[in-house]
Amino acid sequence: MSTGSRSQPDRGTVSRRGLLRVGGGVAAAAALPSVLTACSGSGGSGGKIRVVGVADEQKPITDLIAAYRKGHTGVSFSTSFAPTDQVQTVVRTQLAGGNAPDVHVLYPGSGSAMSMVELAKADLLTDLDDQAWTKTIPKSFDAAYRHDGKTYLYSAGSSVIGTIYNKKVFADAGVTPPKTWAELLDVCGMLKSKGVVPLALGAQTPWVTQLITYALVPNAVYAKDPTFDDQMASGKATFVGSGWADAMGKYQDLQKRGFFNDHPDGTTFEQQTSMVATGKAAMAVQVSSVLSNFRQAAKSPDDLGMFPFPGGDDAANLWIPAGIVVGLGVSARAKNAAKGKAFIEFLGKQENINAWAADVSAIPFSRDSSTKIDPVLSEFLPIIDANHAVPFMDQRWPNAEVQPAHFAAVQDLLAGKTDVKGALAQMDKAYGKKS
Repeated sequence: MSTGSRSQPDRGTVSRRGLLRVGGGVAAAAALPSVLTACSGSGGSGGKIRVVGVADEQKPITDLIAAYRKGHTGVSFSTSFAPTDQVQTVVRTQLAGGNAPDVHVLYPGSGSAMSMVELAKADLLTDLDDQAWTKTIPKSFDAAYRHDGKTYLYSAGSSVIGTIYNKKVFADAGVTPPKTWAELLDVCGMLKSKGVVPLALGAQTPWVTQLITYALVPNAVYAKDPTFDDQMASGKATFVGSGWADAMGKYQDLQKRGFFNDHPDGTTFEQQTSMVATGKAAMAVQVSSVLSNFRQAAKSPDDLGMFPFPGGDDAANLWIPAGIVVGLGVSARAKNAAKGKAFIEFLGKQENINAWAADVSAIPFSRDSSTKIDPVLSEFLPIIDANHAVPFMDQRWPNAEVQPAHFAAVQDLLAGKTDVKGALAQMDKAYGKKS
């Protein structure tokens, strides 16, 4: 199934139905950790291609650098990786300060300080339009990859948000993946009665806070009003009083019913991963791009499965969030810009698009006979094909303020410091700020 084969949106607007992206996981931080180190490369420091990525990109980047060096023996790299919560502020500062990495993490579309649109508007990115792979990007993905007609982002394809679950825990409890919201509540109740944490939530890690909201909003908002983003942009709608209130209310209801682990605000993404992988918890709402983390933590990768999060009550009309995975850009002020662009051009070969997508359980933006899609995505493909997938919510947010406001609003909601209306009011305030 090709996501690019779906009906095309009006070229004058950015349609949620026509653009899939993953921008989730971007959070501001004060500094990169001291453990951020160069972990590959050799040779003179002046000639190395300096690459900075987030932790989720480490495997595909490391593997593909090894493949690149086989055919480019005179090229060396310096690579650094950090959690998404810790990479944003420092890299953005380096980009503006003239000491930027040659190749760096870049998020699709807009909505964060390290997003393609925000950096392109600041003239901090190198145009990649002269590379052949850019011609194969589906037109409907333009808003994720391009700004003002120029391509700045390399990303291997699209990912989904769904429910990663422990098959053995489900079998022992005598439950199967739910298809509706009511069924989800029943399954969670049965799991809780068996002494198992139904849903692991690592809300101490800010980017994790957004995922349940994102899983609920497609059914609560866009299934009913696909023009919601346009209404927001024109000032005719707000988060308060919209379907977002229903989504946030359901999020809070899960907590009130005791379906999360104790103290989710003190639980990290890594702890969330371990809980599901070891069977201490049954499920976690997560991005398919981190499925490899869960598989590595499990006794066997076959212990884990993934199904669409049932945010609505009509199993035949389920909507889901999906989107372009986090990728790479080349700094406009890079010391080795030509070398960085050459590496990106290599990544754009079909076999390397396939390899990157396979590492993060994504659907490649272009495919050939050698493309293999992770079987775990099989339940998601019909929903995407039915045009019931929408990009992550921040895709059309007007600035980089709303996303961290969302993180903080959810954390405050979970901590009992605000109610649903107050949480959404925080987001409305951020939405009104100038970019």
